Amino acid sequence: MLQIIIGEEGKGKTRLLLNMANDEIKVSGGSVLFIDQSNKHIYELSNQIRFVNVRDFDIDSTDMFIGFILGIISSDHDLEKIFLDNFKILSKSHSDKIDTILDKLQAISEKNNLDFVISLSMPANELNEKFKDNIIKTV
Repeated sequence: MLQIIIGEEGKGKTRLLLNMANDEIKVSGGSVLFIDQSNKHIYELSNQIRFVNVRDFDIDSTDMFIGFILGIISSDHDLEKIFLDNFKILSKSHSDKIDTILDKLQAISEKNNLDFVISLSMPANELNEKFKDNIIKTV
């Protein structure tokens, strides 16, 4: 399943994502991963959540980002949920290409029985209609 928290920058998406990750690890039977673009929020997460700073891996394209995600999935068969903060920055995607990468994440989710929760900085009305049902919160 692909879940989206969407809204303008600075409206509380990261805080919501952090809280959701911390709540998830309490009930999850598997691994939970939080991917961010800096270490700023590392100490706000439970120490049971694996934290990855994407900048440590020199990802420079959307395709490389998808490969990175697939590599993580292949190395952790207990992985149940991945939280992705600042998704457009992490994935190296722009608003006009966001549909393509969301389609890829949706397919990866279905194929691997894995959930993604992403924060997306953009107005909700700019998101393609086919992803409207994936929005769990607009801030």
